[in-house]
Amino acid sequence: MPSPSLTIDRQSWLLLIILSVLWGGSFFFAGLALRELPPMTVALMRVALAAALIYPVFRMQGGRLPIGLAGWKPFIIMGLLNNVIPFSLIFAGQLRTSSGLASVLNATTPLFTVLVLAAFGDEKLIARRVAGVLIGLIGVYVLRDPDHVQSGSQIIGMLLCLGGALSYGFSGLWGRRKFNKVPPLTTATCQLISSSVFMTIIAAAVDQPWQLPMPGLTTWAALFGLAGLSTALGYILFFRIMARAGASNVMLVTLLIPVTAILLGVAVLGEPLSLREIAGALVIAASLLVIDGRVLGWAKGRLVAP
Repeated sequence: MPSPSLTIDRQSWLLLIILSVLWGGSFFFAGLALRELPPMTVALMRVALAAALIYPVFRMQGGRLPIGLAGWKPFIIMGLLNNVIPFSLIFAGQLRTSSGLASVLNATTPLFTVLVLAAFGDEKLIARRVAGVLIGLIGVYVLRDPDHVQSGSQIIGMLLCLGGALSYGFSGLWGRRKFNKVPPLTTATCQLISSSVFMTIIAAAVDQPWQLPMPGLTTWAALFGLAGLSTALGYILFFRIMARAGASNVMLVTLLIPVTAILLGVAVLGEPLSLREIAGALVIAASLLVIDGRVLGWAKGRLVAP
């Protein structure tokens, strides 16, 4: 199987930044929703509302649903790896740790993706990419709150979030193998429909949501933001970037998410911006330049030029 390009063009970078804003906001929306609803119900509402919002667009664009189990199988597996497992684990983790820390732990996804793709022989383990991901993780570490005391419950929450990041890594492998020639809107719609079926079963067994009190207006607004912006629109961009730049590159968005989450906190909530957060953002920016490779190639060319 040929390896996709390991560089990202300008349009893909722009889409990555937009996606990081949408997905950075998902931790904020989920944090609000989890104040009134249990994790599996929030995950169900996220995928079910997103599927309901995206399906009319899918039909208007002439999309057709797969026929038979064989046609649905790739989307079912993608829905499990990219939605059901990570959403359930991360939302459960957010009950035990902060939304900000959950977004930081989610930034380990590119490292898991690089390792999973290399382990299954889909992409070579290039030193530059590994170095860039490790630099990015250093930046994420800088962004953490050094005064946050970790209890046993918080450690469990962190492990749950890391499990979600690992699942995203496997979804990158599956997406690279199965969806290179599938329209992004089709992939997004069909995986969300598949995920909704599974999450309905899981939420019914675990939360029994029909017995829960009706959530308030703030929770409903958070759910629609989570479903419409962070999920429906987010996945259209996600699969478009994957088709353009490859699985490893699209997962770089998780390195940007802590930065955009902090900037959203400053812009929307008026939270202060510390030197630690600025330093972490600069380190992450440097990691992205290393992973992309073009700046290093330009610098190398300048050094060897006569």
